[in-house]
Amino acid sequence: MNQLFDTIGEVFHYLKQYKSRTLMTMFGLIWGTMTVVLLLSFGSGVGTSMKKNMHGMGEGIAILWPGTTTKAWQGYNRGRYLRFRVEDVELLRREIKDIDAISGEFIYYDRPVRVGKTITKTPVTGIMPEYGPMRNCIARAGGRWINDLDMKNKRRVVFLGYKIRDLLFGENADAVGKTVYIGETPFRVVGILKEKTQPSSYSYRDQDRVFIPMSTFQSLYGWRYLSNIVYRIGDPTRNEAVKDELFSVLAKRFKFDPSDRNALGIWDTTEMDKFIYYFSFGFQLFLGLIGAVTLIVGGIGLANIMYVVVQERTREIGIKRSIGAKRKTIMSQFLIEATMIIGIGALIGFLLALVLIRFISMLPIEEYVGHPELSWPVVLASISILALVGFFAGYFPARRASRLEVVECLRS
Repeated sequence: MNQLFDTIGEVFHYLKQYKSRTLMTMFGLIWGTMTVVLLLSFGSGVGTSMKKNMHGMGEGIAILWPGTTTKAWQGYNRGRYLRFRVEDVELLRREIKDIDAISGEFIYYDRPVRVGKTITKTPVTGIMPEYGPMRNCIARAGGRWINDLDMKNKRRVVFLGYKIRDLLFGENADAVGKTVYIGETPFRVVGILKEKTQPSSYSYRDQDRVFIPMSTFQSLYGWRYLSNIVYRIGDPTRNEAVKDELFSVLAKRFKFDPSDRNALGIWDTTEMDKFIYYFSFGFQLFLGLIGAVTLIVGGIGLANIMYVVVQERTREIGIKRSIGAKRKTIMSQFLIEATMIIGIGALIGFLLALVLIRFISMLPIEEYVGHPELSWPVVLASISILALVGFFAGYFPARRASRLEVVECLRS
């Protein structure tokens, strides 16, 4: 242990003796470390932002539409347009065990919704209570989502998108408990949608829609056929198997060929999750390689300096060897010196990166590229790259120093 402290003391002595050279060497390592951490953090932030944006519409959901048959089947002609009913929702819930939540959806576009003399036209959507958790329709404080009693009693209650609330009552107004008219029918507001990021949708964004119980919708408008069905499965890895089951079950129900993929339209958002995962991984890998190259350049600079140091201290190495210093002692001294240089440089670079990440996080860029985030995978990847660069930058000069012959060293 004493020998280790003595070696560290010697290293600090040499670093102080050659301040300019040490600082120039550290600069490359500081810059490289800062680049690696920042780029990996940006890559992680972009991936998180893409996932957040995608899941604004719902996590792990799929939307099912009726299509048109393109194959003749058991005496039925091709070209039949299918239409879903509410009982089809219960059929799928009963027959496909992997489905853990499902809701039919009626969408009546451009219905007048008014409060006093203020009026707007928006889609009125009739849904089941399960729809809200699936689609991330979360109520703001003081309100609630549509529940089972609303469905059972066909209550005239409405859940408003926050943009509709702003248009009818004013921005950030307390609308819960108040009355709005859908057409000429009064509805009591039970909840306001909590603000969320939703760049994609299969109709209007939820902020611009109003939601009422499906039973109320049917009694009010008399619709028999659903616009679509929304479902979520417990295990996203079984999405393809569930699709096959859907075609099988509904093929029996509507009498079409199960291999006729045009008979049903399915938008499975888990496929987008896969794309985002692989895109984010590839993007981070690309940014990590750029940062690693920058750090390797700094490591090459350190290796060159260490070779110069070995050359300058050849006589000193010879004297140490002549009085009994072992090869591994000489090698460890130069390895410790290289490790300390890269360690100090990495620490400074890491701290600067943290400051920059905090500063960038205050900029209004989250909607576009997200905010850089320093996660554990980023930290571990940065440390791994630093460790590899530091080892190779110090190992070869240290090995050369340990293999110098005593006689040659003393002659120099």
